[in-house]
Amino acid sequence: MFMQNYIERIMPVLVWLKKIIGILGSPLPEGNTAVLLDRALQGARDAGCDIEKIVVANLDFQACNEMMFCKEHETCIMDDDMQQMYQKFREMDGIILATPVMTMGIPGKLKSFMDRFQVFFMAKYMRKNPFFDRDQASRRNGVFICISGMKIPEVFVGVKLSVMAFFDIIDCQYRDELLVNDMDTIRDIRMKTDLLDAAYKKGFALGKMISVTSPECA
Repeated sequence: MFMQNYIERIMPVLVWLKKIIGILGSPLPEGNTAVLLDRALQGARDAGCDIEKIVVANLDFQACNEMMFCKEHETCIMDDDMQQMYQKFREMDGIILATPVMTMGIPGKLKSFMDRFQVFFMAKYMRKNPFFDRDQASRRNGVFICISGMKIPEVFVGVKLSVMAFFDIIDCQYRDELLVNDMDTIRDIRMKTDLLDAAYKKGFALGKMISVTSPECA
């Protein structure tokens, strides 16, 4: 009886919580990119969202081999860790993607991760039957966090184009960003409290946005 009453009390909370996935594209699980992502996820949690952090470097999967199985099916023919990712990305309400710039682009494994979402691309653009209708897509929001060692004007251009394309493919609105250059000089992001605060605030704002735009909270 006690357990039944407890479940009945917490069920409204479980229904209300919105899910934000944090994607770490850096190969360093405790590096500067990870520190900023953790701060942003803390902000999202404090805003009332359920969060999950996925470290791409820890996943076991192959790069896209263009087998085109997903052209006619809702999944990929390759049976690896990406299978569980597809379901998570269909269920999430928001994303915070964090990565460093490498060779003016995205780290290789993160790019392969993004490329494997051809499953979503084929549904949306080839079969014209996306996983989300227009209303659902408008409520899925994302934030992009990126750091670069160099301090040059074009350093984030290529990375942003790839991330914006990825967000479009998974039907997630590109809402905000935190771009930090000159990390070769800064070195330790933990010494920059203003940037840590900025990451937290962007995560918090994303969490609040998702909560407000959800049907249950309208």
